[in-house]
Amino acid sequence: MNISAQGRSIVLGFVRVALIAILFLAFFQLLAEFVETVYAFGLMGTGIPPEIVCVALLLSPILLLIPRRGLPHPALVSLTALVLVARVAEGLLDTRGRMILSGLGLALFLILLPEILRTSFIAATGPEWGSGLALSVLLSILLRALGSGSDITLLPPFQWAGWLLAALGILCLAVVKRGSPLQPATAATGTPRLGFGRTLLMALGSMGVLVLLYFAFTSPAVIARWTEGSYPAVVAVLALAMACYVAVRLLWPSYVVRLGRGWLFVLNLLFVAALVATIAVHQIPFPKEPGGFPRGAPPAGLVGDLLLYLTLVLAPTLMIDAERFAVGLMQRPSSPRSGGLAWLIASLYLLVMIFLQVFTTVYDYFPVVGPLFRDRFWLVYLIAGAACALPALALPSALAPEAQSGTWRLFGRLTAAKSLAVAVLAVLAVGFIGADPAASAAEGNSLRVMTYNIQQGYDANGQRNYAGQLQVIREMNPDLLGLEESDTARIAGGNADVVRTMADALDMYSYYGPTTVTGTFGIALLSRYPIENPRTVFMYSLGEQTAAILADITVSGQPFSVVVTHLGNGGPIIQQEQLLAAITGQTRLVAMGDFNFRPDTEQYRLTTAALEDSWLTRWGLGGNPSQIDPADRIDHIFVSPGTTILDSRYITGPASDHPAMVTEIGW
Repeated sequence: MNISAQGRSIVLGFVRVALIAILFLAFFQLLAEFVETVYAFGLMGTGIPPEIVCVALLLSPILLLIPRRGLPHPALVSLTALVLVARVAEGLLDTRGRMILSGLGLALFLILLPEILRTSFIAATGPEWGSGLALSVLLSILLRALGSGSDITLLPPFQWAGWLLAALGILCLAVVKRGSPLQPATAATGTPRLGFGRTLLMALGSMGVLVLLYFAFTSPAVIARWTEGSYPAVVAVLALAMACYVAVRLLWPSYVVRLGRGWLFVLNLLFVAALVATIAVHQIPFPKEPGGFPRGAPPAGLVGDLLLYLTLVLAPTLMIDAERFAVGLMQRPSSPRSGGLAWLIASLYLLVMIFLQVFTTVYDYFPVVGPLFRDRFWLVYLIAGAACALPALALPSALAPEAQSGTWRLFGRLTAAKSLAVAVLAVLAVGFIGADPAASAAEGNSLRVMTYNIQQGYDANGQRNYAGQLQVIREMNPDLLGLEESDTARIAGGNADVVRTMADALDMYSYYGPTTVTGTFGIALLSRYPIENPRTVFMYSLGEQTAAILADITVSGQPFSVVVTHLGNGGPIIQQEQLLAAITGQTRLVAMGDFNFRPDTEQYRLTTAALEDSWLTRWGLGGNPSQIDPADRIDHIFVSPGTTILDSRYITGPASDHPAMVTEIGW
């Protein structure tokens, strides 16, 4: 092979891996956006939104049952380009437009993926598929690291980065269209087609991999929020594990290709067991009777940490699975209709898994089925993991090793270097972009406290509004900030970490409160001063689980006890009784949050028998500088009796569906 031919082969291999990475990245982004926007309509009410019917778009592979010979080459090119365009264009629209366009982009991808594998349209080699998928995970980790836990390409003014990636993907598509596979893995002449049963297993296995990557591994903030683990450490271990997989797969392939079916199944079992155990040790066994509350969250300790990092180290197992399933589907392609039916079932599995994940938080809104998943967050991941592990038993015993030509080795070194570079950039981004609270703290003789229900980062009109909410907070310039409905590090919130995004932007310390495995809607405490002895206590809940943050801070030598909470609908009196029991004996107390009870309720009277309403202390019954009816107040800041209140007011506006409340304490 002459130099120009070698160079052409390396470039084509490089481009195919890049195209696979960008295409799968677009899939993960579209899926995150679609589920988030459907859920956003649920935020506007208290029931199941009618927009939920749009999830039928996930069943688009049913269209593959129509053409007898599958889709022609020009259609595959067009679908690939349309998926990439849909990904970036949806970010320019309002919530309804985002939902529709991201849903359409997903529908096109789910039609495209079976045909790409059946026809080997982009690549026909396992290493390119496995490396491309791993690179897509690394790119997602990097983009979320740059956005402090949120995908930076979805946040103004950085949406141009998404357009740049889409343009690069379309450029790669143009190159691939003219090129040929580096090492085709086509079936020998006369090899029979893959039967429907095996095709279905391969499709379900492939979808199982994508589900787990979407649920957690493309967004390390999700994993950190399960465990209260170190976000920088989770990013570093996961990113380096993925980069190491690419290096081993391409530079020392025998370690992967000779992995037999039995050993691969064992590796899957170890990974799934570590994953489920990581969640289970943080799952709190809530009593069914109110007598067991208030209840703290027991520490997982060293065992929890070991399980977490074992899960991260074993995460590349998913890449091995994905490669084996892809090779199985490419070497013995099924008939177009048989493949279409298999992928329709796999897409139905994706839809079911999304619902099961959502049930772990909003079980109260889905009678009969929803409550089965209350306090069973681990069960969803066990089901998802089984979809990867069990189909692995139907795989060939091992792969044939690739011919290690000089061109292939050079391609491997360059691809491994590219993956390592993305991993290192992600680790560096977390370190450089993180909050610097020490630079913002200043001693004084007052403390400004703010509570704000941010409605998962959405405004009163149902539009994502991180920037608008940050502007409200910056204008109030609080020293302590309690956030409610802040738990977005789950699929219903697009796997975005709004708490980290805000804490980094405001240079504040942060404590997240309840982990996502407990099924709450989230509370968080941000502070310009170090947060001491933070802990979470839970109250008895018939509906969605509720909790409170308890912590201490010291300002100019003055100690304060701080509470942040969000009670259930109607502010159940038993929850407030249990909260008051948990803070009995605290002095210099500041208790803030969305209490969901008004001043004319028994809950309010019970609370003000022990604490003072800071707004009422400042203004009494006659003053009202805020544009809010005092009788409608459900967001409160209560303080210990005798606390000096310099100011207290509500800030109304469209940035959220709740007003922000600010109280300034003096001494």
